[in-house]
Amino acid sequence: MSSANQLVAKIRTDLEPLERKIVGHPYLSTIEEGRVPRDLFKLFAGQQHHIISSDLRSIALIISRHGMFPDRRFLMNVLQGEAAALDGLHTFAGALGLSVIDLETFEPLPAAHAYCGFVAWLALYGSDAELAGAFLVNFAAWGTNCGRISRALKEKYGFAESDLAFFGLFSSPPSFERDALSVIQDGLDRGIPARLIHRAARMLQGYELMYWDAMAEAVGIRIDRGE
Repeated sequence: MSSANQLVAKIRTDLEPLERKIVGHPYLSTIEEGRVPRDLFKLFAGQQHHIISSDLRSIALIISRHGMFPDRRFLMNVLQGEAAALDGLHTFAGALGLSVIDLETFEPLPAAHAYCGFVAWLALYGSDAELAGAFLVNFAAWGTNCGRISRALKEKYGFAESDLAFFGLFSSPPSFERDALSVIQDGLDRGIPARLIHRAARMLQGYELMYWDAMAEAVGIRIDRGE
């Protein structure tokens, strides 16, 4: 029987090249240099509004499917975190002069929304263990990027700390690794194949990279990875 700790360690090792592309994305360095016009952060807020709204529904769906398993606390914590993130995002949007109605008018970018489309797929067809594995690996990269953006928005663009709670929720989250590993182990013990958990993490990280690529392309940043 596979160990959740060993499986997650292998997933992280296997996906390290992909994670380097995410945390080293040129979109981030361009923001840190103050070269993204402030008005273009409205696009970021608009895309995140749709993504988090979708993820909230997806987490609620998987709770309805798996709420009787011991993972209930983990899933409920994720749901509450997503709800808090949506509130924080709306505060950030307000600092940009956007209302919730304004956010709804932003058209989703397909490459940016592949991420939440896959989360919805996992919620409908996958297992709690696959979702936990994917989030456990993904949230580290996403949180790192949120931390960099938050610092740049304060230092280069003059945003107040109170405007940036959205980013802080992800860059300094309470550790949920223990609970996630418990969900993964329970899934493995129930017969969920380790390869499916590995696949879910790989797919979500791939869609994460697509999100940053979409953000960069939308604001005119060229991506050259020498591939």
